[in-house]
Order: sequence, then C-alpha cells, then structure tokens
Amino acid sequence: NQIAAGEVVQRPASVVKELLENAIDAGATQISLIIKDAGKTLVQVIDDGKGMSMTDARMAFERHATSKITNANDLFDLHTKGFRGEALASVAAIAHVSLKTKREEDDLGTFLEIEGSKVVNQEPVVTTKGTMISVRNLFYNVPARRKFLKSDNVELRNITDEFHRVAMAHPQVGLKFSSNDTELFNLPISNYRQRIVNIMGAKTNEKLVPVEEETELVKISGFVGKPEFARKTKGLQYFFVNDRFIKHNYLHHAVTSAFEGLLKEKNNPTYFLFLDVPKDSVDINIHPTKTEVKFDDEHSLYAIVRASVKHALGQFSINAIDFDKEPQYEVPYEYTKKNTSSPKIEVNPDFNPFSNTGSSSTNKSTPSYSKPAPQAWESLYAGLDEASTLVDETEEVSMTTSMFEDEKVTRNIFQLQRKFIISTLKSGMLVIHQNRAHERVLYEQLLKHITVQRGTSQQLLFPLRLNLPVDEVSILTQLQDQLEQTGFIFKTLANNVVEIVGLPIQLKEKHVPEVLETIIRDSELDLPKESFSQSDRLAATMARGMAIRSGESMSQEAMENLVDELFACKESELTAQGKKVFINITGESLNLKFN
Repeated sequence: NQIAAGEVVQRPASVVKELLENAIDAGATQISLIIKDAGKTLVQVIDDGKGMSMTDARMAFERHATSKITNANDLFDLHTKGFRGEALASVAAIAHVSLKTKREEDDLGTFLEIEGSKVVNQEPVVTTKGTMISVRNLFYNVPARRKFLKSDNVELRNITDEFHRVAMAHPQVGLKFSSNDTELFNLPISNYRQRIVNIMGAKTNEKLVPVEEETELVKISGFVGKPEFARKTKGLQYFFVNDRFIKHNYLHHAVTSAFEGLLKEKNNPTYFLFLDVPKDSVDINIHPTKTEVKFDDEHSLYAIVRASVKHALGQFSINAIDFDKEPQYEVPYEYTKKNTSSPKIEVNPDFNPFSNTGSSSTNKSTPSYSKPAPQAWESLYAGLDEASTLVDETEEVSMTTSMFEDEKVTRNIFQLQRKFIISTLKSGMLVIHQNRAHERVLYEQLLKHITVQRGTSQQLLFPLRLNLPVDEVSILTQLQDQLEQTGFIFKTLANNVVEIVGLPIQLKEKHVPEVLETIIRDSELDLPKESFSQSDRLAATMARGMAIRSGESMSQEAMENLVDELFACKESELTAQGKKVFINITGESLNLKFN
C-alpha cells in the first residue's frame, strides 16, 4: 500500500505494455505478441522466460502481490520493470485471462483461468518452459469503458507504440508482433542501431548520428537524426532511462536547443537516447504508467544532454559552415618565398587643391563627382500606370452586378508579401490569403474526385520510392482505394518500400513526402468509420499539403485564376478547417482610418 498508484487499464495498449515488461523481467530471450481486433478481442504474449511455480502463478493476480521487491526501500534500487504488483490484478478484473506457465526445473506447468478477478479453473498442464498469457474480451464487464475506446486503427497504433518502446530498449531480446494473423514485425536479436533500423526502415540507417558521452552523473548513448530528415510530427522522439521509456519535457528541450539554427520552422528533431544513471538518483514511481520520472540533479543532466548532442552534430560535420571562397583571394604558398619590397609613393609637387587650374595643362583638376541637375518633383511619378492611382471614378462608371470591376477593364490584382492577393472591388478592396484560398479550391476538387469521379493522375517518368515504418505502410494500404481516386498510384514493395508511379496533377513531386506524412499523421489520430467522413478528412488533409505555400510568388494569370476558382466554390469564405479565407475592406472603413 505504500507504493500503490491506482493502476487502471485504460486501453489495450496498457495491457500490452504490462505483459511485455513482465516477459522482459522474466529474462525472456524470445517474445511473441499476438493481437486480434486491436486488442479488444485478444492480447496474447508468449515468452521463454523463467516461468512461475503454481503458488506464484496464483498469487500473481492478487493485488499488491509481487516477487520483484520485498520492501519499500527496494524502490531506490530497482532492477525490474514492474514492482507494484497491480497490473495483473487490474487486467484480471476487467477481462477473461488464461495463463500457462512452467519453470525449467518443474515437470508440469500450471494452467489458470480467471474471469472478472474470480479463478474459474486451475490445473496442472504439459507445456514448455516460459509463460503464455492471453487476455480476451477486454472490458467485457465494463461496457461504458469499452464503448469509449477509439477505432481499431488508433488502438493498434497505440499498441505499436508500446511495442516499439519495449523493442528499442531491449535489442538483446527477439520480438515478434502479429495482428489479425498478419505478421507486422519480426525483430531478431541485434544491437541498438540495427534494432532501430529494423523498426523504422532500412533508410533510417543513413539518417542516424551516434551520440556517446560518459560522466560521473550519467552515461549517454544512442542516436539523433540528421537535421535535413527532421519531420513536423513528434513521433520519433525516444528517451530511455535505465532501459525504461520516459517522457521528459525538460530533457526534450535540451535536445531541441542543441539543434538550434539547424531545423526548419516547426520541424522536430528525431532522437533515440539511452541514459544510464545511478538507480538511487531517479524516482520512477510518480505516475501510474511510470513514464514520468524525477531526477536528483536535472539542471546538470540538461547541460550534459545538450552538450552531448551538440558535440555529436559538430563531430559529424552536421552544423559545419562552408563559405564559398573567391579564387582571386587565394594566395599560392610559393609567395611566402618571395622577397618583399617597400611600396613606392609618387607625389605631384605642383598639385594645388585650392586652384581651379594647375601649373600646366596636364595637371588640370577635374571634379570626380558632378551634382545632378535639379529635377521637378512631378517627374518622379512619370510613367506610372494610371489604373493604379487611388481614384474612385470606377465606382461611378461601373454599375454591373459583379462584385469585381467591369471585366472589360483590366482587373487590378497583385501579390503582397508573397502571402496575400490584393484585388480591387467596386466597394473597396479584397484581401485573400493565397494558401487558404488554394486549399479551399483543392479541397472541393479532391472531395469530388473521391466521391463522384476519378481524379486525373500524372505518371512519373522515374517512380518515387519512399522507405516508411511498417505501421505507416499499413495506413497507406488501408487508404489506397481512396488515394487512387485522387490520382495517387502506388504499390508496396519488400522492406517497407512504397513505390509511387502516379501523382495528382496539382501535386509537385518535391511535396510528396510532406503530403503523405500529413495524411498518415491525421489518420493515426483517428480515422472515422463512416466512408464520407473518411473521404472528407482525406480531401482536407491532401488539400492542406498540396496548397501553394505562403512565400511562393505567383504570376498575374495564376492569381486571377485562383480568385476565379475560389468564388466558384460552394463555400468560399472558409477552409475545410473553418479558417477565414479572405476579408473585404470597404472604402468607408478606409476613410475611417484617416479620421
């Protein structure tokens, strides 16, 4: 009771985390994770660890029963993942649990069945060394909790995250992960770098920069990603303390500050850092999930982490600055052997700066600067387009019902700060946000392609290949039919490679990785079950990724076309996310500015 945390199983991923950590504590070298229906139907973990005796197997499901510590003082010298004895009791309270376990020295193992904390069957069984625990029908007796679980895609993503965290911290353990009879991961025993590459994809290897530092306070090892591969998502950021995954905003800031000046705006660094600290200098019993920790000397740890990452980036010439050298400033080494001589100074004794003429015709001084002739102020404005002057005559002449000026007159339209499109109206001026306007136009076009007609696809001369993590490839495969409706044509190859052979006609090839990253990120958050909601979200996500960026210049024709297409939309005032697209500034409001 002194260390009780009120552990509650919130979702299938919580069960996966606890069972995998128990298998690690049991000294397993091979662990298999089997999932059905994102863990709602089945979560099964099989390991070849030391197993349990009949007494321990029965006691393991009692609240606060643990064999990993003997008293509260052991909290300051933890060698295991679990120590509170709460997880299995919490799982058994809200699911159907079956357990098979056997120690190497025993002839027979133990089979146990528990439903809602009640033991319904216990008997000896023939089984191999290790433990197999199956959790079925999660929240079967708590329907309110089951009702509020997210979609299968979201729950599977959370389970995959927990699997990644355990797998990265323990490369000395082989792990397998299957979902609905499909093997997602088969990770052999390896080193840290190879384990990261096996999880994240083969192309990850070239993106990693090793970090190594050892002090009296902490030993740091691991890898950071090169700045050019930074992404807007925050998923690839892992801290491990004594082989335990943690979340720590203060240390995250230390890594981010080490990347200062190397990342694009809103991009996040990638890192996989393993910290080894004295066990009595860290408290992990703060949060039920044990992901929040408290260090004795956080300020020193911050400085060491920041310096270590900065040193690694500098050591591998990540932040080296190369200046272009002018060839005329290069001095050959042979010049060092030449003798130097004093420069000769020639003086004209007959020069008189106060005289208009010199002593001879050859010494006539001519001024080096001539003052320009005075110019009338009216000439400064000569040649300006008369249509650009601030005159209200067009309001009196034009009486058409169009919001814009008469089409016979050239429309006054220009770009401001490469972000806004300014167009004149009868009543004043229209200011359009170019990125949001293009996003609105693309959204309606893409939604029409997905739901009504197939979009046009431009075939690539050279297919584009992207190496993605397994879970991201799975998300794209699920969305493949809808993406093909918009013009995306792709197929999956071996080693988690996606080969793209066709793109939507409005999408530039250089923006493909960013657009796909946005699609995957939005899908990971939650994918609606209704087909129209899926199509709507996909159209909005693709439009946001494909729209012209703020800072890009536009031609006169492009601006006019964008304005025409915007006001041909069914809804032109707001983006799909409800953001304002344009504002109308009337002449009256401008007059008020001068009062």
